[in-house]
Amino acid sequence: MLILASASPRRQELLRSAHIDFAVQPTNVPEVTEPGESPDRCAKRLAYEKALAITTLRPDALVLGADTIVVVENEMLAKPEDEKDAERMLRLLSGRSHQVITGVCLMGRSRTNQRFEDVRSEATTVTMQPLSDEEIHFYARSGEPMDKAGGYAIQGIASRWISRIEGDYSNVVGLPVSLVYRMLREHGVQ
Repeated sequence: MLILASASPRRQELLRSAHIDFAVQPTNVPEVTEPGESPDRCAKRLAYEKALAITTLRPDALVLGADTIVVVENEMLAKPEDEKDAERMLRLLSGRSHQVITGVCLMGRSRTNQRFEDVRSEATTVTMQPLSDEEIHFYARSGEPMDKAGGYAIQGIASRWISRIEGDYSNVVGLPVSLVYRMLREHGVQ
């Protein structure tokens, strides 16, 4: 069975919706960027570190790690620290396009018992309508942005402000399910 190295309810719901069987074992990997690190490299590294943390504990398990980063104007946005930080992020995203990058790492053994580590990423471009100060303040106070990269949930209240998406919708929610499924198939995992 697949072990999801994440406590994210959104990732869990995406896997359940795709009928991919899994168990959850969250990690305590700090989500920090390294100096000069690109967003793609950062998302992949964090996904790898999360998968490795569980693989170290359960070496025979099939482990999925993931990390999502939002990028606007070359600034990486992680999860907001508080309401003020969520408001800051929403002002940066308001009326602009941004990228959502999710790093995905799959570690385990294939059907032929070959050990593998596969690290990839998915990028989706999202355009947000201009937001008023009232909308930003309301949304930050709703609590919804607090555990979301970039400070918004496309599947929640913020859906009313998303005018365009180019790429994988599930990636913006937090896990590119199509990529994960393709990786599982390529490694002979059913």
